[in-house]
Amino acid sequence: MTWIELIAASLGALSVYLMTQQKPAAWPIGLLMVLLYIWIFYDARLYSEMLLQVIYVALQIYGWRQWLRGGSKQQGREVSSLSMFGISQGLMIGTSITLALGFAMSQYTNANLPWLDAALTGFSLVAQYWMAHKRLQCWLLWIVLDIVYVGMFITAQLYLTAVLYMIFTALAVYGWLEWRHSLRQTA
Repeated sequence: MTWIELIAASLGALSVYLMTQQKPAAWPIGLLMVLLYIWIFYDARLYSEMLLQVIYVALQIYGWRQWLRGGSKQQGREVSSLSMFGISQGLMIGTSITLALGFAMSQYTNANLPWLDAALTGFSLVAQYWMAHKRLQCWLLWIVLDIVYVGMFITAQLYLTAVLYMIFTALAVYGWLEWRHSLRQTA
């Protein structure tokens, strides 16, 4: 299965790089990646991650539309910053998803690392939603999540995916810098 993981990882790196550059093509490339990762995570018994990828299918389409036609003028989103209330609200939603999904996965499945997987899933949904709306803070959340993902994927022996998430961490730092620069230029 490593060739599937290699293709998915390559598509993922390309997609995130294109996100840092605010290129809408990132979304359909990301869609192909998440379709491959559904199978990879099923095989690794990371069911919360598999479920996350299923949800990402819809979020990839949603994000693509937001970047092309979202915003108040229906001309695509511009980089913006969340208020403290918006950040708190997103983090509470991530916590709620974590608790519900962690309980379900630990009680009703043979999931590998059910609570960690659930936490990463819950907060990844928040980060992806923020990404679709071009919220600068998505990158900070991705940096934290990607670092934790590296450890989880090493534990699950998904070494190519762990390397991908190391690359994602570096790209998230780059994305933060690029989007912060973009936000300053529009302010």
